[in-house]
Amino acid sequence: MHNPFTEVADESIETELIEHAQNGNRQALEKLVLRHQAWIYNIAIRMVFHSQDAEEVTQEVLIKAITRLSTFQANSQFRTWLYRITVNHVLNMKRRGGEKQEQTFASYASAINETPDMDLPDPKSVPVEVPLLVEEAKISCMTGMLLCLDRKQRLIFTLGEIFEVSDIVGGEIMEMTAVNFRQSLSRARCDLYQFMHGQCGLVNASNPCRCPKKTKGFIEAGHVDPDLLQFVPLHLQRMMDISAGAVRTVESSMHAQYAALFREHPFLEPKSQVDWLRQLLDRGDFGQAMHLN
Repeated sequence: MHNPFTEVADESIETELIEHAQNGNRQALEKLVLRHQAWIYNIAIRMVFHSQDAEEVTQEVLIKAITRLSTFQANSQFRTWLYRITVNHVLNMKRRGGEKQEQTFASYASAINETPDMDLPDPKSVPVEVPLLVEEAKISCMTGMLLCLDRKQRLIFTLGEIFEVSDIVGGEIMEMTAVNFRQSLSRARCDLYQFMHGQCGLVNASNPCRCPKKTKGFIEAGHVDPDLLQFVPLHLQRMMDISAGAVRTVESSMHAQYAALFREHPFLEPKSQVDWLRQLLDRGDFGQAMHLN
């Protein structure tokens, strides 16, 4: 899996793809999209929660990038150029998906606490294995927690803590200094981890909340769909396996414990990675505007 956020980016393959795509090579453009689409999607789903909305956001970002590709100059890094487009889009897009209803940590805690503790579903009553449903409930809950952060905090936390982007690369993408990126990440960590310490049984055994006890309640409330798991793919690739692994000072061993929970989440692949792009390029007006053949 190509990781665009590695500290020292080897852009030799990408440079060739960009040059061919700028000259109208459709196959090169598809390959370029495939190198980045999943990463953009994994940012998007943490911004909007729902997979369908995240796919739409991903496509919107890629359309912007494709239509502006001719303006990209090779004297800058492509990852910085592309992910600045991504960041600016998700910071300014209309509210959708999980963002439609504004969440605070207080309201989120109330919603969890109001979900009754229940026994796990009967294995014969659900279409997937029960442990998968528990994992889906856990990741859904933790992804929902991110919606309690404002958009900028959520982006910085996703980049810095989950993707392990370095302060330097994160600052370049967010158009701030490395120091400001580090400080903003620290504030996002503190806000999120303070909530988890007071609410989540995964990190504080004195908290009564347990994922298996909430799973059936989440299903009945519509937060988890046994027929359509969006956070637990059949082929599981952990975020920590493909993240940059940037070397940074962790504020405490407890913070490392919280971060590890988020990095254990799956790296998600969007559906139909190139089909929508090919359909778009087949449209005469778009293809002509891109000079693709």
